[in-house]
Amino acid sequence: MENSNTLKLEDGARIAVIGGGPAGSFFSNFVLMFADRLGLDIHVDIYEPRDFGVVGPPGCNMCAGIVSESLVQNMATEGINFPTTVVQRGIDSYVLYMDVGTVKIDSSRREKRIGATYRGSGPRDVKEVKWDSLDRYLMNLALEKGAQHIRTRITDVKWDADAETTPLENRRLVLKTQNGKTKTYDFVAVTAGVNTAILKAFQELNIGYQAPQTTKAYIREYYLGDQAIGEFIGPSFHAFLPTMPNIEFGAIVPKGEYVTLALLGEDIDTATVDAFMADPTVKECMPPGFAFDKIACWCGPRINITGSAQPYGDRVVFIGDSGVTRLYKDGMGAAYRAAKAAASNVVFHGIARDDLAKQYGAFCRAMETDNKLGKFMFAVVRQIQRFRFSRRAILRMAMEEQKRPPTAHGGMSMVLWDMFTGSAPYREVFIRTLHPVFWTRLAWNMAVCLVTRAETPAATRTALET
Repeated sequence: MENSNTLKLEDGARIAVIGGGPAGSFFSNFVLMFADRLGLDIHVDIYEPRDFGVVGPPGCNMCAGIVSESLVQNMATEGINFPTTVVQRGIDSYVLYMDVGTVKIDSSRREKRIGATYRGSGPRDVKEVKWDSLDRYLMNLALEKGAQHIRTRITDVKWDADAETTPLENRRLVLKTQNGKTKTYDFVAVTAGVNTAILKAFQELNIGYQAPQTTKAYIREYYLGDQAIGEFIGPSFHAFLPTMPNIEFGAIVPKGEYVTLALLGEDIDTATVDAFMADPTVKECMPPGFAFDKIACWCGPRINITGSAQPYGDRVVFIGDSGVTRLYKDGMGAAYRAAKAAASNVVFHGIARDDLAKQYGAFCRAMETDNKLGKFMFAVVRQIQRFRFSRRAILRMAMEEQKRPPTAHGGMSMVLWDMFTGSAPYREVFIRTLHPVFWTRLAWNMAVCLVTRAETPAATRTALET
């Protein structure tokens, strides 16, 4: 059956949001706000079985919990400001660790900062909850707008009439919950991520949706305490570029009295994690004699390496990890932008497949194009990591930049910062690498490091500290 070219929401329309993480809360917030502007009366149900106020896995959304400056600024334009109870640590610098040395780069030189938060209320061994959950805070914003939270899991979805013989305007989507109850909706937003079985049910609807391709990441939480974090970690994002073949990037991020270890790459397993933790550069940033086997909490979530080719269909849209998101970085910022684009499309342009393709589809295609540039840049980084002299050149270039006033193109320091934190689109980062000054300085540092004796990591770090 061909879909309608235009199908609009009407007064009394019922919308289901499957997943109460940032993508679901953002979408609920925006769709209610846009509907109000249009004078449209709609009802929004958020299906989320977890309680984000609970510590440990029951309230966790399996994420490193980094909030980029771009997201903070975007939310501020909507009148939404993160309270201090939500952001556990403000990150004002990053420290890059390589086998050839270490360099600390102060983000205040570029007025770019990031925040570290918990998606739930903290690791499983938390004795006293001192911080609020980011996901609970965002959901409460949606509930204040009028959304309803239904604490149950969706297990199946069907059309209420035969899709081959019934026109789209005369059929709706029926959701089935884990307790067997069903509800009918005019529109469904799927924001449940990729670590869920419900995506298979939507693939079986034959609406053209295929789930994104994924790989396995790894996240651990360690308790250090305020004193140890202040002495050894500080308000810094600790970034690692190891020479291990299946790790693109590693990070240790302070959050309250804990630190979060996050590894991104290709199908990371326990042996890979243990090898990473045994690396001298990793041990360097932690307290002496720290017991890496004392893990407060851990998870191995699937993360996207490609988006869905068609993250929408008749009366349904897929937002965030379920659809298209940023490669490796800034998942919450991407969820914010995608949710806003989808909500605007749904309210102002329509809910049929062709309606969603015009605005939301264009947004997703642009993000996928940006991700392709990101993949290219990570591939270049992998090639640079193959040679000791090129690793030394990157380190030397970043160290030299810290001795000079910041430049308009930002140099290697800003390129690395945005690659690590996701604070800028990959396209913007790529364009900055094409600046003649950037290439001139990189070539010079490559030449110097190629012909001079390699410094030891210890010597490089000593020079940095002095």
